[in-house]
Amino acid sequence: MDEIVRINSDLPPLRRLPLAGRAGEVYDGILKAVLDHRLMPGMKLSEDEVGAVFGVSRTVVRAALQALAFEGIAEIFPNRGAFVAKPSTETAKQVFEARALIEPELAANAAGRLSPEDLEGLRQHIEREHAALHAENQGEAIALSGAFHIRIAELSGQAVLTGFVRELISQSSLIVALYWTRRETTCESDDHGALMEAFSAGDSALARSVMRDHIERLRDGLDLTDRETRPVSIAEALGRVMA
Repeated sequence: MDEIVRINSDLPPLRRLPLAGRAGEVYDGILKAVLDHRLMPGMKLSEDEVGAVFGVSRTVVRAALQALAFEGIAEIFPNRGAFVAKPSTETAKQVFEARALIEPELAANAAGRLSPEDLEGLRQHIEREHAALHAENQGEAIALSGAFHIRIAELSGQAVLTGFVRELISQSSLIVALYWTRRETTCESDDHGALMEAFSAGDSALARSVMRDHIERLRDGLDLTDRETRPVSIAEALGRVMA
């Protein structure tokens, strides 16, 4: 299984690259700013500006940006620098189509494999997700929702497909941050609860059906149209995160 380093307890571990110390702090701060709609897709991530906000060197910032690029959260262009990734509407559609193909089968596999400890861990995760939603912490709610799906994939025992799901979830988190239209897009609906019922019963067919419907609802809750966004500075966006 890919190594996961958890630096910030407010965000679940979505990254696959080992990243500790100040670089991990920069990574988590930028990710949270993206999910909280502070840093918008397409925005330039100046190494000097980011470094000034966090009080770190360009080398540290560069390591964080490379990890973000590996997860699809940022894009790095030669001679231009790093930018928050901006998935097109077509990419967004393809990401959710891929999730609809893969995740129902992983949910079905997981349904027959979960131990009482696994089920309790998933229940606790849902409780954290609901708490984030009720506290209107949108960034944490998006991240927790993604981590819930990753955990189901891990519990399915399908390591190769779990890797695909990790990549798709990273892209989905950015897509939801850009295109969501209502709170339940972050899985506030009863879908996760319905999945838990299927898992508790060991009902693979039901888990497959619930997950398929759930992914379709997630997709339908997105407004896949290009929109203008208000310009914001790096200092303003990350300053809110670091405060």
